Amino acid sequence: MKNGFFRGHGLGNDYVVMDPKELTYTLTPKNIERICNRNWGLGSDGILALVPSKKADFGLRIFNPDGSEAEKSGNGLRIFARYLHATGKTKKKHFTVETKGGLVTITLHVDRHGDASAATVEMGQATFKPAALPCTLEVSELIQQPIDAASRSLIFTGVSVGNPHCVVFKPAGESWSREELLALGPALENHPLFPKRTNVQLAVPTGPKAIFILIWERGAGETQASGSSSCAAASAAVRLGLVKSPVTVNMPGGTLNIDVASDFDLTMKGPVAEVARGTLSPSFVRGLK
Repeated sequence: MKNGFFRGHGLGNDYVVMDPKELTYTLTPKNIERICNRNWGLGSDGILALVPSKKADFGLRIFNPDGSEAEKSGNGLRIFARYLHATGKTKKKHFTVETKGGLVTITLHVDRHGDASAATVEMGQATFKPAALPCTLEVSELIQQPIDAASRSLIFTGVSVGNPHCVVFKPAGESWSREELLALGPALENHPLFPKRTNVQLAVPTGPKAIFILIWERGAGETQASGSSSCAAASAAVRLGLVKSPVTVNMPGGTLNIDVASDFDLTMKGPVAEVARGTLSPSFVRGLK
């Protein structure tokens, strides 16, 4: 289908999936930004593009709504997997996908209606080394490091799960406000310590195997849920001894379950929904050329 799209969401974190071979325009940063605009375009937290891969069954490029490119997205991978199944690009329930943040393995969970309404994704291994984010701090690990942002002195844990994350915890029993997220999110995302910017999670333990997080995504801003953020925050919480695995990660958009192995290999399981399929109008496409 020329200029077609598939729209889905994972706990309110929505993506549009496209096959560049079927487009009559190019996914330039400017075009991506226009398509993702919720007032002037289709509206989306990003675009997932199907690309060839020599290492996996499928290749995936992930674009943020500001036109920049992300290495990995847990919700995006579940949406991409549902797209592949729903559009007949695969009949497999178990396959691999290559991202810029590494190779992942996905298992689809098909419901009684024949829909892949949930997926388990082997997200790879978390690392706390500064070079993996990257971060300019000269330390062996980014565990409980000081940082100043938005006129506040904070302690963060830096972790990469194929893409960079800055996790800030409050003690159990306390909470983060949306106002704090809107202030600290952009300040931490663009902090000089992170030359390529970073994703941000404001987290608090809520039980022996549970945490709650607010999310500020690099290049996207506030989001209702995030798979890679859930993985990062869960691995940081386990590393700090705040919770034990498996970790239930609660977010404004819903809940994901993250298994953190002893070597910090991460497995994520969560729901995924299809919203719509369609084509961009000829007049809108003319504006993209």
